Amino acid sequence: MALTRAERERISDSQLKIQAIANSLNCVDPKKIPHYEEIRACLENADKSLGGVLRSSESGPPHPERKH
Repeated sequence: MALTRAERERISDSQLKIQAIANSLNCVDPKKIPHYEEIRACLENADKSLGGVLRSSESGPPHPERKH
């Protein structure tokens, strides 16, 4: 299903925030963060999922913006 422009922007913004969080964790000793590997895996999965949503919406027909 195609996303509206606003939805794409929100998902893209969220994906960038997830990437920023993942990058900021690189500056912290993993031993100091409980469940570090699980957190990294969760962030990676979220990033991949959101990227997949954005890619799949590019292939669908565009929908007009909905008024809220």
